[in-house]
Amino acid sequence: IHDKIPQLSNLFYKYKERKTRIDFYSFPCKNVFVMDQFARTKLLIGEEKRKKLTDTNVAIFGLGGVGGAVVESLARRGIGSFTLIDNDCFSLTNLNRQILAVSDTIGKEKTLVAKERILAINPKAKVIRKNRFYLPENKKEIDFSSFDYIVDAIDTITSKIDIIREARENHVPVISARGCGNRLDPTKLVVTDLYKTQNDPLSKVRRRELKKRGVRHLTVVYSTELPCKPTDEEKKKYIDNEAKERRKDVPGSASFVPPVAGYLIGYKVVSDILKEGNPEAE
Repeated sequence: IHDKIPQLSNLFYKYKERKTRIDFYSFPCKNVFVMDQFARTKLLIGEEKRKKLTDTNVAIFGLGGVGGAVVESLARRGIGSFTLIDNDCFSLTNLNRQILAVSDTIGKEKTLVAKERILAINPKAKVIRKNRFYLPENKKEIDFSSFDYIVDAIDTITSKIDIIREARENHVPVISARGCGNRLDPTKLVVTDLYKTQNDPLSKVRRRELKKRGVRHLTVVYSTELPCKPTDEEKKKYIDNEAKERRKDVPGSASFVPPVAGYLIGYKVVSDILKEGNPEAE
């Protein structure tokens, strides 16, 4: 490869946002140059399946601790098109668990940071940003039928239920993240059916509501770990200093659990896409 570098000196990537030119001949470590950043992915799945991932459009609702890791895993796996839905900006308290949150992104829109991250990994990816909080009232702004897979990584129960219902009506496979708050052990995360979850009061609510809507099956990632209880002293400090305008039941969070949940979701999405048939969409 090193000997071929002079022949490649005129190559460059054009980032859609920055129009940045990269002259490969100027790279100090010429011996690590590889034509295709997904070459090692193709070693595992081959060119045909690699192209299938390139032709796939995934919608990700929510770009926090779980959703950000979904973005990272799917961008590096070679998904070609993304639709990102979130209206939030990064804050200081996101730094302990959200992969897209660093000191330089505090105060920036999550959809913008996620888009920049995807394009930094794969400049050829197509990314649509929808900087809004999804509610049943504004669902007409989103064409669910255009997606090949939907990831629900938001917190609001009513919105989660509506996303799942819209996915089913449009015959699009969907996977839903359960809350990772107040959990410490990432090895307790599992991919399962919503109707098989245990020790999770919110899942019980969702089962009841989805059953009313005729949804009898839903793939979820959730933790079998019983939630920890934040100490009263630390909870009061947090409310007094950080969350004066927020709800008082702010959960604690660890750096391990949300990202691992996101990577499990990414794995499940890719596994389903590469199957010949997908029962999730039925």
